[in-house]
Amino acid sequence: MPVEKLKNLSLFLLLAVFAAALVLFPAEAADAARQGLSLCLQTVLPSLFPFFVLSSLVIAVGAADAFGRALEPIMRPLFYLSGAGAGALALGLVGGYPVGARAAAELYRGGSLSKPEAERLLSFCSNAGPGFVLGVCGSAVLRDTRAGLCLYLVHAASAVLTGVLLRRCSVMECAAARPRQHTQGKRLVAVFPAAVRDSFASVWSVCGFVVLFAVALRFVTLMLPDRVLLIGFVELTNGVMALYADRGGFVLCAVFLGWGGLSVHAQTLSVLDGTDLSPQLYFFGKTAQAALSAPLALLVSGWIY
Repeated sequence: MPVEKLKNLSLFLLLAVFAAALVLFPAEAADAARQGLSLCLQTVLPSLFPFFVLSSLVIAVGAADAFGRALEPIMRPLFYLSGAGAGALALGLVGGYPVGARAAAELYRGGSLSKPEAERLLSFCSNAGPGFVLGVCGSAVLRDTRAGLCLYLVHAASAVLTGVLLRRCSVMECAAARPRQHTQGKRLVAVFPAAVRDSFASVWSVCGFVVLFAVALRFVTLMLPDRVLLIGFVELTNGVMALYADRGGFVLCAVFLGWGGLSVHAQTLSVLDGTDLSPQLYFFGKTAQAALSAPLALLVSGWIY
C-alpha cells in the first residue's frame, strides 16, 4: 500500500475511534473539555500571552536585529544561523512552548531569517520554560528543587546540542541561509495595539488545541490506563504528573520535556499558520532532543540520586 494511502487510512481510523469515544463517553469528554478550559484560563493564557506580546514587540521595533548583530559571532559558527535567531532561542528557553516557535515565525515573516534558517531554528528553539520545569517538574513531581534546576539545565543543553547536530548543510543551503533583509524598527506606539491583538488571537488558538488534546487524553486513559509513556507522548503536563519522584522519573521527565508532546506540536503548527515553513525538521529536532535528553539526564541523575 502506498505511504500516502496508509497515512490517510490511519488518520481515518483515528478519527473514527475519536468519534466513537465521543458517543460512548460524552460525560467524560465534557468534563475533560472543562478541565482544558480551566487550564487555559488559569495557566496557558497568563503564562503565554505576555511572552507572545513581548516577542512581537521585540521583533517589530527592531530590537531582535540589534540583539542578533551582537550575537552573530556566536550564532553563526555554533548553529550556522544569523544572530537574529538568538532572540527566538532565548524567548523559547524563558517563555516556554510554543513562544520560541512563534518568535522564529515572526522573524521569518519580517525578513530577518531566510526559510532554511527559520526551519532549522524551529528544530531547537521551542522549549519548556523554567517556571514549568522548576515549579511542576522539580517541586511538584520530583519534590526536589535541585532536581528541577538540573532538569532545566539538561533540557537547555539538549536543545543547544540539537541545534549543533542539525547545523550541517550543503554549501548552497548555507549561502541561502543569509538573512534576506534587516527589519526596519517601528515606533512602539504604532505596533503595540497590533501586537496585543495578534498575540491574544494566537493564545486562543493554542488554547483550542489544549482543550482538544485534554479530551483525547481522557479517552486514552479510559481505554489504556496506567500508560505513562503514551500519556507523555500525547500531552506533556499529564505525562510529567504521572511520574514517580525517583531516578527513573527524572530521566523520563527529561525525555518528555525534550519531546514536548503531540499537544505542543499541534500548538506549534498553529503559530506557524500563514507561513510556508515546513515542520519536518521541527519534528526531527524534537525527536533528537528527546533522544539526547535521556543520556544527559541519566548522567546527571547519578549525582542527584
